[in-house]
Amino acid sequence: MEIEEEFSRSRERFKLYDELELLEFQDKFVIRSPESPGQGFWISRHDGEINLIDDDTSFEASSRTYTIYGLVGTIRLLVGTYVLVITSRKEVGSFLGFPVYRLMSMRLLACNEALKFSTAQEKKDEAYFRTLLKIVESMPGLYYSYDTDITLNLQRRCKLVEGWMSKPIWKQADPRFVWNKNLLEELIECKLDRFIIPLVVLSFQVAELKLKDSLATMTLISRRCTRRLGTRMWRRGANLEGDTANFIETEQLLETEGFRSSLLQVRGSIPLLWEQIVDLSYKPHLRIISHEETPNIVEHHFRDLLQRYGETVAVDLTDKHGEEGQLSAAYAAQMQNLQHVRYVSFDFHHHCGSSSFDNLKVLYDQISEDFEKQRYFLIDEKGNVLEEQKGIIRANCIDCLDRTNVTQSYLGQKSLNQQLQSIGILAPSECISMFEEEYVKFRTVWAEQGDEISLEYAGTHALKGDLVRYGKQTVTGIIKDGMSALSRYYLNNFHDGIRQDALDLISGRYTVSRNNPSPFQLNGFESISLTCSMQYLPVASALLIGGLTITTFTLQQASRNAQQYWSSIVCAGVTAGVMAIVKANGRQFCSRPRLCGLL
Repeated sequence: MEIEEEFSRSRERFKLYDELELLEFQDKFVIRSPESPGQGFWISRHDGEINLIDDDTSFEASSRTYTIYGLVGTIRLLVGTYVLVITSRKEVGSFLGFPVYRLMSMRLLACNEALKFSTAQEKKDEAYFRTLLKIVESMPGLYYSYDTDITLNLQRRCKLVEGWMSKPIWKQADPRFVWNKNLLEELIECKLDRFIIPLVVLSFQVAELKLKDSLATMTLISRRCTRRLGTRMWRRGANLEGDTANFIETEQLLETEGFRSSLLQVRGSIPLLWEQIVDLSYKPHLRIISHEETPNIVEHHFRDLLQRYGETVAVDLTDKHGEEGQLSAAYAAQMQNLQHVRYVSFDFHHHCGSSSFDNLKVLYDQISEDFEKQRYFLIDEKGNVLEEQKGIIRANCIDCLDRTNVTQSYLGQKSLNQQLQSIGILAPSECISMFEEEYVKFRTVWAEQGDEISLEYAGTHALKGDLVRYGKQTVTGIIKDGMSALSRYYLNNFHDGIRQDALDLISGRYTVSRNNPSPFQLNGFESISLTCSMQYLPVASALLIGGLTITTFTLQQASRNAQQYWSSIVCAGVTAGVMAIVKANGRQFCSRPRLCGLL
């Protein structure tokens, strides 16, 4: 098979080092291959300068030696360089025959001896930046391969010009999906190709299916775009370049009897300028930002999709009432100006509620002609292209998480049936749902993908996961959704601001420079606000809970004692006053990013 041979040749030429030695000295760190000790580099702990190891390089016995599994990259802060290395990994499956690993833990190597000569403010800022890097160490959903590029979907790989796969893996990769591309720049400059691992924020799920007498492997891989990287409430909508928050390319890959087939779908936030700033309310106010560039932003976004994926059907799953309805209406108005995109509005909550999963048939009836015309990608065991995917379904709700995942899983099932019928494993009258155990596996990988994508963006498991797993909601699922909703509220209000700063730092959206003023020097108002969020919010919470408790108790006693009645009024008044103050200043109590603006 020509494609397999090309993949194998590239693997032999540019397989990355999958195990490295880290030697720690008082003045430097040495990173080298144990199988080829002459291949590697050392980095000064004083100024972070990288030096290549050559045949004449020798080292005395190191104080400590560790085994690491790759480099995440390097980053320069105010007065120091830091190296992120992979300290543990887990093999989770394979992509087109090559092992895929999940990054389980990282370690931060500090090369900042010059910090002792810095000013007090620089030391303070450097400490905060290091705190952000510590947050990065625990980022979920990072995957990679030593043998092949996992950023490219099957159809694109098969259409690459001859010789593309012979390039180093980092050169093959689609930069949209390389999470650590900003961290790899120094390694690239030093031509350390076999040390350069492109990390991708993914969901990666695998299911082994047995259909009649045939064995099949279904891989579900969702690649998160890094162009508008961020957390749920601090990265909404689009930027001025047309990149949208939570933009994800999902590939449903099937391998069976020598055939390989692939269906692509994408999701992404509504490509308008809009925000939803946390303010302690459960559902913050949603504001559409009027901007003269809005038509160009929408046009640029969909023009990019057309060039990459072909004709696009934009499926909008948002509600049609309230602020969400206003955003949907603004989106629909902009879409009327695009001739090359079909816009379909489907109020998911109205049609499906919380349990009517089968009502997605109403949506499918609207888009089935386009969906079936778009087809899927299919090649035989010789690499001959039998089908090409000629377009894409782009789905969105408000977060592009829960409703979107339910809808994409439904379309994935429809396409899987078509692929299995085309290959000849299923008869035209048969479908995957007739095979109970295999259907459970199919739904499970989609539900677990929804959880993983949601954890990366919102910090919790997906809501409505029962609809994907079982086709209906269960009591357990309702309780789980309630807990996830509360967790999202807490994280959005009190944690995601600093997490957003960490993402902006690691992605290079914020550039650290000693020439810039400190982003952490607060003016008087900001200092008071930060003090409120860190010190006064717990006090205000205690007053609210205590006031409500005392008010309830005194009301119970009021019928027997007039004094208790007046005490109840006073307690209720104080409680209402505290609630009014907290509500009026809700944004000041919340964790907010400090490095970059919303756009």
